[in-house]
Amino acid sequence: MVPPNADWPVRLSPRAAARRTAAMINVLAGEPTPAAVREVLLAHGEDESLTITDDDVEPLRRAAHELRPIFDADDLETATGLLNHLLARHTQRLRLTAHGGTAWHVHLDRDDDGPIGEWFLASACLAIAVLIWDRQELPGGVCAATGCDQVFLAVGSGPDQRYCSRRCATRERVAAHRARVSAPRPLSR
Repeated sequence: MVPPNADWPVRLSPRAAARRTAAMINVLAGEPTPAAVREVLLAHGEDESLTITDDDVEPLRRAAHELRPIFDADDLETATGLLNHLLARHTQRLRLTAHGGTAWHVHLDRDDDGPIGEWFLASACLAIAVLIWDRQELPGGVCAATGCDQVFLAVGSGPDQRYCSRRCATRERVAAHRARVSAPRPLSR
């Protein structure tokens, strides 16, 4: 038998919350429907009973708008300054909660029944803070591919990540190759 909350390390971890943050920033950059926002939250472990209304989307968009500059930051000092500003303005006292039958986890929002925009901003700040604390690196960035402005979470080892996906990285490599191949070559003497 699977114990209740067996999936909590995956659903409630700082890394999972940071992945949710990047996905939410991306979906909220446009004009998403409540259904599209709900779909992203469900894909990142939120409960099926979650409802998102038209009235919820705007506070979530404002929160995503405030978080995006952290991913745009060129250096860790700038990112942490932005994050500290958000933590000071938008979070409450750290507390443990096990609302709705979940495993114990931390919250920085006002209470378990607080506004969804407040919850998202506070939980995103907490997740990003933990990632920076753990890795001592930028939490991610904005895709370097032409025409793509998606944010991404940089959690792998190796060289600095520049693209949000393999697809964008491949598209840029192919475009660079085609540009080199089609460039006029100097005449040899």
